[in-house]
Amino acid sequence: MNMNLLEESDFIRLTTFIQKNYGINLTKKKQLIEARLNSTLQSMGFKNFNEYVNHILRKSDPKDIEIMLNKLTTNYTFFMRETSHFDFLKNTILPQMVKEKKNRVLNIWSAGCSTGQEPYTISIILKEFFKTQYPLWDIKILATDISQNALSQAKLGIYLKDSLKDVPESWLRRYFIKSPGKDEYQVSNELKSSVSYKIFNLMDPIIFRVPFDIIFCRNVMIYFNQETKENLVQKFYDATNTGGYLLIGHSETINRSVSKYKYIMPATYRKI
Repeated sequence: MNMNLLEESDFIRLTTFIQKNYGINLTKKKQLIEARLNSTLQSMGFKNFNEYVNHILRKSDPKDIEIMLNKLTTNYTFFMRETSHFDFLKNTILPQMVKEKKNRVLNIWSAGCSTGQEPYTISIILKEFFKTQYPLWDIKILATDISQNALSQAKLGIYLKDSLKDVPESWLRRYFIKSPGKDEYQVSNELKSSVSYKIFNLMDPIIFRVPFDIIFCRNVMIYFNQETKENLVQKFYDATNTGGYLLIGHSETINRSVSKYKYIMPATYRKI
């Protein structure tokens, strides 16, 4: 299979389109685009990148764009990723919420949830923390992603054992069902019903019905340029309840001189 090369003009057209519509900055990723999209190009019957870029920009077919974005932003994800956030959720945030939330309503958003490992982990931690008190709370976990493909996998809730390597044995027994004869597990219906999934582009206005007490947006903003990131953090701030938290990836930072969130510790911010 011959490797198609991306001409500079097509590279600029494609990255401008992706950044403008999806906030994703790939202006330094020419080789990555070439490597990851070559098979897509050939399977769609295009002779070169010029034909492919023309098709993407003129047709703007949601399915083709989704395939492209999936290829370019695939993020390896697993249960209990960046464990310190989940410890902080269990040991600090939830005890605070119990004290402060007299109405017992808790709204959590997993933004850029990929294939569902993060929202399901959050749900398990809530169930383990509240135990018999769980039904007395009105808890909603919203999980969104730009990729319909990722959300379909999340709703299906089937994961390879490798993705569950950090999950305690007791959790595996309680919240997962082993697939007979396969090295994979299915999320229990109890866990599935605790998360609602919705397709959402983080570049769009955030107009959900209720503000959030906790927003997880981890390892998503690494693809955004500074301005897009600052705008998104402001939108998150406006969508956060007073006393609520924003948790981002450990390799990410937000500009504290611009953001109104109070810095709590690395990758953890609060709306005071």
